[in-house]
Amino acid sequence: MMIVQVVSGLDARPERYTGLIVVLLAACAVAFAADAWGTARAVAVFGAAVLTGYAAEVSGVLTGFPFGAYRYSDVLWPQVGGVPVVVALAWGGMGLAAYAVAAAVAPAGRWARALAGAGALTAWDLFLDPQMVRLGLWTWAEDGSYRGIPLSNFAGWLLVSALVMLVVGRVCGDVEPGRGLLVLYTVMAVMETVAFAAVFEPPDPLVAAAGGITMGAFAALAWRRSWQR
Repeated sequence: MMIVQVVSGLDARPERYTGLIVVLLAACAVAFAADAWGTARAVAVFGAAVLTGYAAEVSGVLTGFPFGAYRYSDVLWPQVGGVPVVVALAWGGMGLAAYAVAAAVAPAGRWARALAGAGALTAWDLFLDPQMVRLGLWTWAEDGSYRGIPLSNFAGWLLVSALVMLVVGRVCGDVEPGRGLLVLYTVMAVMETVAFAAVFEPPDPLVAAAGGITMGAFAALAWRRSWQR
């Protein structure tokens, strides 16, 4: 996955690699989850996260709730109900990674874990939305205050991400997710920060700082809590 991310960052048309990167992200997430939960449960958890994210995206495309008014371009295919399949897979892959962060940060309490995971997953969107908008993969009906993205989007992400955390926790039960998914979250934070700071043309230090500091804080706290156990 990291190799493809590097290649895409250096290519004149990086959007061509988006689908492959997401598929590899999802595969890594399921593999790490399977190591902790077993294959059957890992697939079930991943599927539940995918369906939750997909339902939210369909609602968003059709009604504007909960993210705001936006639409996908025809770059990412296939699409079901106006939503690219890889978008749903991304919810699953990073949803599991964020859940591992939440499990380390808030080991006790379903609601505390949901809130921590919602923050960790929404932190990723500080990178994701600016990147996808600049690649022309989706567009917003109105310009927002963060690189053209409305603040309603991040409110929606917090809401949906919390729901994803609750669903994942319900399906996986009391079994901890392990450190593999923590590694995946950390790798994504580092790769995105470097990309926006020094690889993408033009670079975007604001997004690099916003996403890097936020995701980095969640990753650092999760690793600290994990090592203390």
